[in-house]
Amino acid sequence: MPRKSSLKLRCPICKKPVTSTAADFPFCSERCRTIDLGKWASGAYVISSPVKDAEEGIHDRNPDDPEGDA
Repeated sequence: MPRKSSLKLRCPICKKPVTSTAADFPFCSERCRTIDLGKWASGAYVISSPVKDAEEGIHDRNPDDPEGDA
């Protein structure tokens, strides 16, 4: 009889082991889930903005713009 495989990870808040079949996965508990939500709401977590290519900067500039002429 094949075993159900479950991925074992650690809770991102308290680092306790958590299985992928846990009710609060990827957290170990509702408390850790709430702490994580609070960090997002307070701005503790930030998603960085994408880096612009040099070509994008050239295409964004208006050729009729007098500041563009150097």
